[in-house]
Amino acid sequence: MPADTADNADKTEGAGSAAEADTGDGTVDGPHTVLVTGAGGSGRTTVAAATACAAAGLGHRVLLVSPEPAARLAALLGHEAPERAGSADEPGVPRAVPGIPGLWLLRVDAGQEFRTRAVQLQERGKAALDLLGAVPLDEDELTQLPGTAGPALLHALRTAHRGGTGYADGAGSAHGAEAPDGFDIVVADLPPLPDGLNLLVLPEQTRRWLTRLVPPERQTARSLRPVLAQLAGAPMPAQWLYETTTRWSGELAGTERVLGAPRTVVRLVTEPGPLAADELRTALAGARLHGLRLESVIVNRLVPAGSADSWLAGLSGRQQETLARLREECAALDVPLCELPHLGRDPRGADDLTALARAARSAAAHGVEPGPPPRTGRVYAAADDVPQGWVEDRLAEDGLLVWHLPLPGAVREELQLVRRGEVLTVGVGPYRRVLPLPAALRRCRVSGAGLTDGTLRVRFTPDPQLWPRTDGTGS
Repeated sequence: MPADTADNADKTEGAGSAAEADTGDGTVDGPHTVLVTGAGGSGRTTVAAATACAAAGLGHRVLLVSPEPAARLAALLGHEAPERAGSADEPGVPRAVPGIPGLWLLRVDAGQEFRTRAVQLQERGKAALDLLGAVPLDEDELTQLPGTAGPALLHALRTAHRGGTGYADGAGSAHGAEAPDGFDIVVADLPPLPDGLNLLVLPEQTRRWLTRLVPPERQTARSLRPVLAQLAGAPMPAQWLYETTTRWSGELAGTERVLGAPRTVVRLVTEPGPLAADELRTALAGARLHGLRLESVIVNRLVPAGSADSWLAGLSGRQQETLARLREECAALDVPLCELPHLGRDPRGADDLTALARAARSAAAHGVEPGPPPRTGRVYAAADDVPQGWVEDRLAEDGLLVWHLPLPGAVREELQLVRRGEVLTVGVGPYRRVLPLPAALRRCRVSGAGLTDGTLRVRFTPDPQLWPRTDGTGS
């Protein structure tokens, strides 16, 4: 259950050991994982910290993962920031938070993560670099590239699911508490929308790119590479390339398992501003497109109603108008909505964070977005390979197979749909996902699509040249 939905929740409820569900590659999907994202400036980091603080107060072992600067996190969590970088502020290592028993903080340093990965890549590709006459860069010469913050955060999240053994040596705390072997709850402070949601499908997309660029079937000739290297008189870079690709693919698959685990949910944070309802509607549709489980929507920084101050009364009136629209959107999609008050100051320390978390306890204990609407008609027999939604068999009635893709909140003007080969690219506003076509649909042509009642229905007509003939003569 969500960590902050009840003050007197059983401390053991839903907090199974992180060591219970090893996926086979060192990745553990045991902890509850709460992914917090939302509109820029809406207080995502504050909500993430409040969620983690409240969970720790219930007796759980909680890890807060955040890319925010050390000084910002120290102020939010209510302790003094270190005067200089050192063991108490080392990024990439979980540290116990002073004054909040049961809470650890893992600060993500994207720059350090990038430099470490780049040095490793240079070392593994040394033969190819030597062949080209290239001079490797020293670690202090490497400057973080744009776009590397997201992968660093995902790497930290995957490491968190490995338990204490996944961290560097010395993962104890400068404050006297070592990181546990596993955490009950992991709370991740994600980038703002739309990047926050798009980041969560990056492992899936990157694995697809790797497969296209370095197809696994090309590795079948790897036994010939030593012979080719001797004939050419030069080292062959293919071996390290395939080894690197295989390793990256394994790491990405582990991250996918973490993000797709049944105990991983998303919280969306917004402020009751004039654009909040439209942004939220699109974000909800994007989350469903990405196959994410929505736990709740948090409306942050609500000012009190009924103030004698005309300015505050006007602001409250505008917020209440927006809040009414947000309630309608969430009710239509059956997603719990939680309202957080404005404290009149920047939240600081366990007391403020716990007060905010308790104010959100109206979230349902099982507030995970429900599954797709009931299926109608016959479902195609080989539906196990359907990556999203379901396929309806209408061949007998009108010669069609219809792929139903639930996208609650989507509007026709924001939809994009492109068929290319064996994949279907679906877009909802700034959110796009490449879906592999189920086997039956690969032998069909797209004959139309429509959006009705929050479900995109893509119609497919069998291609006579590819579809098996019914007279028994084969295809």
